[in-house]
Amino acid sequence: MKFLTITSVLWLMFSACQSSSEHHKMLLPVIGEKKIAGVSGTDTIYHTVQNFSFINQHHDTITEKTVNDKIYVADFFFATCQSICPKMSSQLVHVQEAFKKDKDILILSHTVNPAHDSIAILNGYAQSYGALKNKWHFLTGNKKMIYDMARYSYLINALEEDGSEEGFLHSELFILVDKHKRIRGMYDGTDSLAVVKLISDIHLLKQE
Repeated sequence: MKFLTITSVLWLMFSACQSSSEHHKMLLPVIGEKKIAGVSGTDTIYHTVQNFSFINQHHDTITEKTVNDKIYVADFFFATCQSICPKMSSQLVHVQEAFKKDKDILILSHTVNPAHDSIAILNGYAQSYGALKNKWHFLTGNKKMIYDMARYSYLINALEEDGSEEGFLHSELFILVDKHKRIRGMYDGTDSLAVVKLISDIHLLKQE
């Protein structure tokens, strides 16, 4: 009887550790289409962000290699936007402040109006929000590639719309991407409470 009791305790401890280990591996959900692969059908292939190449406010080329083994937040904006963009950029200031000394956390802000938002304009915009070099990148490049990144990689909207007051439509969402280029969260960039959760979730993601 005593042997069975000890065995039961050990089994429970092992189960708890295994459960804790599994929880530790995946603290946040993975967003996007998932596919089952492998001979046994137990391997999961998650949606990931595609390769890219853009130029930031310092004339640096930013690619998928820049974010290798990094956690980052992506968003879309344009410099002349007077509606949601100032709110979003102001909220990203808080994200930058929370992780300003952490080299593993980056921010990528993509302009949806590359024809207007030159590197000089992006640099001025970045300075107005105190963007730190090598921390917060304001990106420009091929318009189609930018819009495709929004739709197919980050699973949000970004497009040119002549019918709108400002000429462009883009999502207010901040996209949280992990070190494996998987989307782990979406947050309303105009909502301060949602951004507090984003910062909290980044801390969680760092524990995985």
